[in-house]
Amino acid sequence: MNKIIYLDAAATYQKSESVIRTEIDFLTRNYANAGRGICARAVAVDDMVARSRARVAAFLNARTDQIVFTAGTTDAMNMVANMVQMSARTKLLVSDIDHHSARLPFVHRLQARAGVVGICPLDDMMNIDVNNIPYADVFVITAMSNVLGMPQDVAQIVRAARQKNPNVITIVDAAQFVVHNKIDVREWDCDFVCWSGHKIGADTGVGVLYIKNPEDFQPVKFGGGMVNKIQDNNIVWNLPPDVYEAGTLPLTQIAGLAQAIDELVQNRPSLDLIKYAYDELQKIERVKLLTQRDAAVLTFVVDDMHILDFGTLMGAREVCLRVGNMCASWIFKLMGFDGAIRMSVGAYNTIDDVKYFVKSVKEIVK
Repeated sequence: MNKIIYLDAAATYQKSESVIRTEIDFLTRNYANAGRGICARAVAVDDMVARSRARVAAFLNARTDQIVFTAGTTDAMNMVANMVQMSARTKLLVSDIDHHSARLPFVHRLQARAGVVGICPLDDMMNIDVNNIPYADVFVITAMSNVLGMPQDVAQIVRAARQKNPNVITIVDAAQFVVHNKIDVREWDCDFVCWSGHKIGADTGVGVLYIKNPEDFQPVKFGGGMVNKIQDNNIVWNLPPDVYEAGTLPLTQIAGLAQAIDELVQNRPSLDLIKYAYDELQKIERVKLLTQRDAAVLTFVVDDMHILDFGTLMGAREVCLRVGNMCASWIFKLMGFDGAIRMSVGAYNTIDDVKYFVKSVKEIVK
C-alpha cells in the first residue's frame, strides 16, 4: 500500500490544492511587504491583508479592528497573558481540559506575582461544570479539549463567570473548536478568542486573536508598523489592530487563510467517520475508548500495549495518528493515564480511510 492514511487533523489539517495555489500565486505574482510601500504591488498586498482580515471578522461575527494576526494560538495566548493586568490579588481560573498553551502562559505570569490559581470543576462527563464556576478575575476557557473533543457552551460559561464577577476577563482557546463549530464572538461575549490557521487547513505560522475591546489594552510586542509618530520621547501608537502587529506579518500564510476559511465553511469534517470508528473499536475487547461517540476526535488506549508501540505499528501500516499526552497533561492525570492514542479526521478523509484504520487496529491488538 502506497497511500498514507492521515488521521491526525486535530494536530494539523492537511492543506487543499487551492490553498497551496493561493499561496504560490501570492509568492510568485504579488509578493511584497505590507504597510511598507506605495507601489502597486505593495498596495495590492495591503489590500490582500485587509480582505483576509475582513473574511476572518465575518467568520467570527466581529469587527475588523478586533482581529489581530498572530503566529498561532500559542503566540496569541502569550500575548493576552501579557496584556491582562495580574497581581498577587488576582484569582486565575483554569480547567483540567486545558492545553498547555492555554494555561501555562497565564500560570507562569501569575506565579511570578504570587497570585492564586483555581481549577474550574468538571462535571461527570468531563465538561466544564457551568453550575459550579468559582469566582475569577481572569478565566481561561478551553472551548474544546484536544483529547476529549466535546464542544463547551462558551456563552453559558461566560455568563456564569460574570454572575460571580461582572469584571472577569475571559480568554477562549478555540484551536480545536474552530474547525468543527461556528464561532459567534458576539454571542459568546468573551474578551479574547485565540485559534490557529493550520487547524482549519491554512498554513502554519498564522493565527487569530480576537479582542472584544482592543482600545482597552496596551501592546506587548514592539517594532515596525505599530507607531503613528514619535515626538521626542512621546510615542503615538497606531490604532488597533495595527498597534498589536509589530514587525512583518506572516503574509504568505495570511494569503491562504481566507481561502481555507471559505473551504471550511462549505465542507467541515464529517463526524460520521468518527462515529463509525467508535462503533467498530467498541467491539474490540482490549480497546478502551476515552471519548464519547459524538465527539470530534476518537481517543483510546489498548490494554497491555504501550501507546508508542501502538503508534509505531500503525505507522508501519502507513496510518498517521497522534500518540502521547497531547500537551494536555491535566486531563490525563484526571483519567489515570499517561497518554493515549487519538484519531481525528479532516474533510478530505473518506470512509475507506477509516475502514483501513479499523482493520489495522484489529490486526495489531489481535
